[in-house]
Amino acid sequence: MNTVHYYNAEDYASSLQFGQAFSALLRERLTQGRPLIFLCIGSDRATGDSLGPLIGYKLEQHPHRNYMVYGTLETPVHAKNLATVVEQIHSRHKNPYIIAIDASLGKQDHIGYYTLGIGSLKPGAGVGKDLISVGDVFITGIVNLSGLLDRMLLQTTRLHTVMSLADRIYLGIRYGLNLFAEQSSSANRRMASLSTLQTSRSYV
Repeated sequence: MNTVHYYNAEDYASSLQFGQAFSALLRERLTQGRPLIFLCIGSDRATGDSLGPLIGYKLEQHPHRNYMVYGTLETPVHAKNLATVVEQIHSRHKNPYIIAIDASLGKQDHIGYYTLGIGSLKPGAGVGKDLISVGDVFITGIVNLSGLLDRMLLQTTRLHTVMSLADRIYLGIRYGLNLFAEQSSSANRRMASLSTLQTSRSYV
């Protein structure tokens, strides 16, 4: 998957489509032993910027998780502490595989869509902030129109739009992780069966 994929949060099936693409991406790129990190960027002080912390909160609440979350409603990751948190991630986790999640601004007909793509994310670019690029994979939710008063737009973004995006993205991530785990387990069983068969043949 080398392009950016767009999903409509108003489409209930979009979480399944997103999850399938996310699972395929993990199978292709997440090598065994690399810790999976969700870096959810944003602040709960502005409605439009709260997408990342909302998703981080949802991910952190899951009782059985094989990933780490940085950026929640309680401990948000934003412009002032982003560089420090990224340093902490790399010091605590060996060769982390980072999924960067953030709100974004875009075209009128893309508001309410969310994206999945390979590569780093440049937080704050939509509001003129010069922050470090982060992530091996990025997920964004387009919360409002990109324009002259971008910071004001984040303040006046509808909560419904943000919550719809957060719900769809969270469901898509959970479905993708479950699918990834099932397919990885199935592949391991096939490998074990093949190894057993080869061992048995060697004694014939």
